[in-house]
Amino acid sequence: MKIAVTGATGQLGQLVIEFLLKNTAAQNIVALVRTPSKALALTDQGVEVRHFDYDQPETLEPALHGIDKLLLISANEIGRRTPQHQAVIEAAKQADIPYIAYTSLLNADTSPLGLAQEHRETESLIKASGLNYTFLRNNWYSENYLAGLAHTIETGTLFGAAQNGLISSAARADYAEAAAKVLTSSGHENKTYELAGSSSFSLADLAGYISVASGKTVNYQNLSAEEYTQALMQAGLPAGLVEVIVDADVQTAKGAMFSDRKDLQQLIKHPTTPIQASVQAML
Repeated sequence: MKIAVTGATGQLGQLVIEFLLKNTAAQNIVALVRTPSKALALTDQGVEVRHFDYDQPETLEPALHGIDKLLLISANEIGRRTPQHQAVIEAAKQADIPYIAYTSLLNADTSPLGLAQEHRETESLIKASGLNYTFLRNNWYSENYLAGLAHTIETGTLFGAAQNGLISSAARADYAEAAAKVLTSSGHENKTYELAGSSSFSLADLAGYISVASGKTVNYQNLSAEEYTQALMQAGLPAGLVEVIVDADVQTAKGAMFSDRKDLQQLIKHPTTPIQASVQAML
């Protein structure tokens, strides 16, 4: 049984392979990467590394020969994902891969998030391909909320535009563990899993958790979408990223990041990592 993982040197891909190595031998794993020279650590562990570049279609089909299960981790170039994913799906068909798992977005079919459209399109392409599939619809990573943790503690203010919206995020490792479980067990064909954290929090809650962990008072300041956009732009973030961040918060206020589904907890057979633990780990 050969399992291939796209984006294997990315943050999620590396974790998926870590969990795969706990469940299967290294010779059963193929790391598909854009730059093989960055995957020497995987090679050292006995994982086969193959060149796989979405923007070089000629590299795709040959790299998938002999693969039984493919994990397509969604590409990170927003706006280019659908054609990139389509190229991978076509290559998988040409290579006679029987099964593909795809990291999608929570409630992708109904999500109001701007990011959802490319996930909907990719899911449709996979269904139309005739391949057996599993959709791993990941909610936001907890790490997304902690990227500016040191600055938040320094200023004593957590900014956002999510109002009191609840967020059911989970640690990146939780989603990676779920993907590895699906890839190394049976009974997941043509299923969709809505993956979200076991518990939920608001940004005001998060400010409180940061205060406790750091010993310094941190308050949540809710901004309008326009104010938050301006603040992030002034901080030097790229316009495209700012749009994603602000949209996520605006939709959070409308319930887009909340889920009471326990698919993730059931797959990994333990509660997901609480955001408090993620804060502690980062500090």
